[in-house]
Amino acid sequence: MDPIYAGWLSIVPPIIAIALALMTKEVISSLMIGILSGTLIYACMSGGNPVVGTVDYAFKLMANRVDINIILFLALLGALVAVVNMAGGSQAYGRWAGNKLKSKRSAMVATGVLGSLIFIDDYFNCLTVGTVMKPVTDKYQISRAKLAYIIDATAAPVCIIAPISSWAAAVGSNLAITGEFESDIAAFVATIPYNLYAILSILMVFLLCFVNLDFGPMERAEETAAAGDLGAIDKEETDAIPVNEKGRVFDMLIPIFALIVFSILAMLYNGGFWGDDPAYHSIGAAFGNCVAAEALVLGGFAALVVAFLLFVPRRVVKFRDFMAGITMGVKSMVPAFIILTLAWTISGVCRDLLMTGEFVKDMVAGSALPASLLPAIIFAVAAFLSFSMGTAWGTFGILIPIVVPTCVAIAPELLVVALSATLAGSVFGDHCSPISDTTILSSTGAGCNHIQHVSTQLPYCITVACCCFIGYLVAGLSGANVWLTLGSGVIVLVGALVVLHRLSMRKAKASEAADAS
Repeated sequence: MDPIYAGWLSIVPPIIAIALALMTKEVISSLMIGILSGTLIYACMSGGNPVVGTVDYAFKLMANRVDINIILFLALLGALVAVVNMAGGSQAYGRWAGNKLKSKRSAMVATGVLGSLIFIDDYFNCLTVGTVMKPVTDKYQISRAKLAYIIDATAAPVCIIAPISSWAAAVGSNLAITGEFESDIAAFVATIPYNLYAILSILMVFLLCFVNLDFGPMERAEETAAAGDLGAIDKEETDAIPVNEKGRVFDMLIPIFALIVFSILAMLYNGGFWGDDPAYHSIGAAFGNCVAAEALVLGGFAALVVAFLLFVPRRVVKFRDFMAGITMGVKSMVPAFIILTLAWTISGVCRDLLMTGEFVKDMVAGSALPASLLPAIIFAVAAFLSFSMGTAWGTFGILIPIVVPTCVAIAPELLVVALSATLAGSVFGDHCSPISDTTILSSTGAGCNHIQHVSTQLPYCITVACCCFIGYLVAGLSGANVWLTLGSGVIVLVGALVVLHRLSMRKAKASEAADAS
């Protein structure tokens, strides 16, 4: 299937999928309709059969786009969570952590801190933080939507400003292609202070954890959770698993610790740290060279073996129950398998069939913009593209080769901030798009309905994005002054949170008064 330049039609499939998902609250059918609309456009423009060809192209692309390593890791993690629950480890950890964390605020802060510390890979972050913190956040009646938001906002935004991560490696490889930088890692580090979306997203998480400034759908989700409905969709699977009431805290901590350690060791092994090429004998180089998804499969399998050796010989879990737990754990991940597969497919429709990136690229290259507006415009374009395609890596892979030579020619003093705007806009879509794999994994890790996660966090993400746009306007006008750029973004964000929270409270009081009358 050769790609076809579809022009503005290339953005129709993601718009259809996203709009339907938000309107119907049903993500699988919405993604499928979006995929079929894209393959129909492709079939008609390529001279294929508009009926048989539409379906044929959809399923051929689906088969090619599936990342079997991520599917395997999800299956292994689901199995690990199930057997840890059977051993009573999650229940014991919940009791222990509940005694250490004395309030709802401390539970949310602990979740944000843990999410910020796991910066190696966003997939790993989403699923590990959710697994560890659900027992604690449930105790303090924190909604699963809020948990999913905290996980999501400390996944990609943290990885994009961590010099040692799979994301840093991906950015570095794209910077190397341009040939403009003596050191790719130095160029990446230079973008960190200007990456407003990442910095403001993390700041907003902790502001919301320390101070009650929730607004919109998230505020309503928290009110519902306080009344006893956390919005958990994994309750049925959890209730179906027999739990050993004599489980210990280490029955959870040891398998999770094993998952972290073996995953990191597998990344180093996969990246050539112990290989024959001396170029990868440093930790940073090995992380940059690794294929994270393959390494996570090895780490997940090793953690499951550790759980087996920890539970079965002690008879905490019987051998037959352990095997049954693996089956139940894999079954619990089936919805995530389906949604991820469809999300990868619609991303492939945009990138591999209809050339959405080329369309956006031509729009950017053909516009005559004042140099001072470049950072803000680049951020807006990257945010739109990443939200449409659901991928940060694909977005900055398309835009970096355009942004770098454009800035070198027009405004070299804005090169670093323009690159930061590219990365920041790319993370926006990865953070909040309904078809983003990180968004899907965050809702999976939190045991939250996917569309509820999207609809509750979207106002927060848009608020941060608007503040970033203002910050990048200031950056362009001030000649990339880092303090003015960061300061303006932070001030606008804090002010926006206060105003939006007060408006939300006023609206709620007006609604209560109307109901009372």
